[in-house]
Amino acid sequence: MRIAVAGATGNIGARTAAALEQAGHEVVRISRSLGVDLITGDGLGAALTGVDAVVDATSYEAADRDDAVAYFGTATRNLLAAGEGAGIRHHVLLSIVGVDRVEGNAHYAGKREQERLVTEGPVPWTIVPVTQFHDFAATLTSWTEQDGVATIAPLLVQPIAPADAAGILAEIATGTPQGRYRDVAGPEPQDLVDMARRTNEARGHAVKLVPTWQSLLGSEMAGDVLLPGEGARIAPTTFDEWLAKPQ
Repeated sequence: MRIAVAGATGNIGARTAAALEQAGHEVVRISRSLGVDLITGDGLGAALTGVDAVVDATSYEAADRDDAVAYFGTATRNLLAAGEGAGIRHHVLLSIVGVDRVEGNAHYAGKREQERLVTEGPVPWTIVPVTQFHDFAATLTSWTEQDGVATIAPLLVQPIAPADAAGILAEIATGTPQGRYRDVAGPEPQDLVDMARRTNEARGHAVKLVPTWQSLLGSEMAGDVLLPGEGARIAPTTFDEWLAKPQ
């Protein structure tokens, strides 16, 4: 198959493209740095010519809700319109477990807009809700760290290895549209603060962690909000196994 990956230079997009190529598929990488702009639409029509399916693994970090909704909305409308014009048969969207249970987060609001547009759009679709990735905790502390101190919310998560998530996206993209896919998660619940501590220690990065709800993620994510529902697809790689591998 000929499959396009939007966000192909990102954490999950790059891995998804690699997984597809390893399975023998032809991959079209879509990224602004590669000359295709989802916001302006420049180069998008040409990139999707002859493509069978699209995986949307784009990401955008914004503190402002309106900014996130506008970005994800514009990018998704352009991708869907170009996909319809190119005769795409399957649009696969990477989303987040619990996206409808968190109201106050800008990123989640943007992802909900993506989901709305895809479900109402003209291209047959599969939405894949995935939990946080194994590298999520350390990424958060890298954003909040100042003078050797980083804040982080004391969340309960069930993280998944990025490579596992990418492999599942690649598998789904080569199949038929399924609508909303079941939740996808890693094998074990983890404490986000402990994940950050262990990851930073493994990387030799000294940082003092301050657990607080006054950080990037709020108390609306507390409890089991971010955990997968019943019948979830459980990926195999544990956090310990991922941490032991060279990153």
